[in-house]
Amino acid sequence: MKANVTADSFASRLLHWFDDHGRHDLPWQHPRSPYRVWLSEVMLQQTQVKTAAPYFERFVAALPSLQALAAAPMDDVLALWSGLGYYSRARNLHRAAQECMSAHAGELPRDLDALVALPGIGRSTAAAILAQAWGDRHAILDGNVKRVLARFHGVGGWPGSPAVERQLWAFAEQHRPHDRLADYTQAQMDLGATICTRARPSCGSCPLSAGCAAYLHGRTAELPTRKPAKAVPHRQAWIMWLEDDHGRVLLQKRPPVGIWASLWTLPQADDDTAVADFLRAHIDGANGDGELLPLIAHAFSHYKLDLLPRRWRGVALRSAVQDNDHLRWVAPADLATLGMPAPIRRLLECGRPLHEESDDPYRLL
Repeated sequence: MKANVTADSFASRLLHWFDDHGRHDLPWQHPRSPYRVWLSEVMLQQTQVKTAAPYFERFVAALPSLQALAAAPMDDVLALWSGLGYYSRARNLHRAAQECMSAHAGELPRDLDALVALPGIGRSTAAAILAQAWGDRHAILDGNVKRVLARFHGVGGWPGSPAVERQLWAFAEQHRPHDRLADYTQAQMDLGATICTRARPSCGSCPLSAGCAAYLHGRTAELPTRKPAKAVPHRQAWIMWLEDDHGRVLLQKRPPVGIWASLWTLPQADDDTAVADFLRAHIDGANGDGELLPLIAHAFSHYKLDLLPRRWRGVALRSAVQDNDHLRWVAPADLATLGMPAPIRRLLECGRPLHEESDDPYRLL
């Protein structure tokens, strides 16, 4: 028998739909603890459920609690996250866990402002944690919910602009039910992910279509308004795949800030001169220009990057250079233990670029 729902028709119809068609078997729902909800919400900030689910299960198997996450070395956290992309999320998780240990008795705080003060947790993520972990009455406004509300209420303008976002927050608050907050929160996300999709929404199956302004006025294709386009910078860099006589690969740790921060990757240089300078300073046996490999096309959120790999075999570090915290030889069998950018890992594991056969070589990873 279904639980009672609020009299608000939006929430009521959505909850009835969720009971029959929502996702009830997601790994973070069983059990639905604050830590597991938090981790899932951070993973889902830039990642679809089907992609995030196996990463979530691997992560909680290795680090089953906030306390375990806080105590783990950053390299271990990044290795578990490796391939999921947007690595600042993992670094923020680690920092937030350590702040919870020092300021919140080792637990996530049950308070919106205190959660928002933690690294990597914004207003919507904090509300989702409180609603799903504790059933507290908070509204969320992630990308899926923005799309649903913009269409239902016929709100024009890019949802990322402050004025439009304020409107959508007001509607999100207005529709909150008084009970079943965990289910309602999940229902909103499920509707946006499976029915009210960006392209070709299934309006005939939507429980809200009878009151949806976009559906009733033929505006589903134009709402929500797309973000204004702007030119995306295009950059290029060389990467050096250096192997010693034992088949080990030389990896370099990225700086703690910037792109791929704190990840292990192949040494990178901006041009031929910088490649030559690195080899002269660090490497014996890197003769010639190396074996030129196919280009790796990679997209970040704010620019596109072409990586040009070169490969040298049978090289060694110069006598004055030793393994250290930022430069080390790694055996192929040990690559999985390190946090690495997905295109670099694929190159090393498969010997070819990640996007070599893709119709869209600049897919975000």
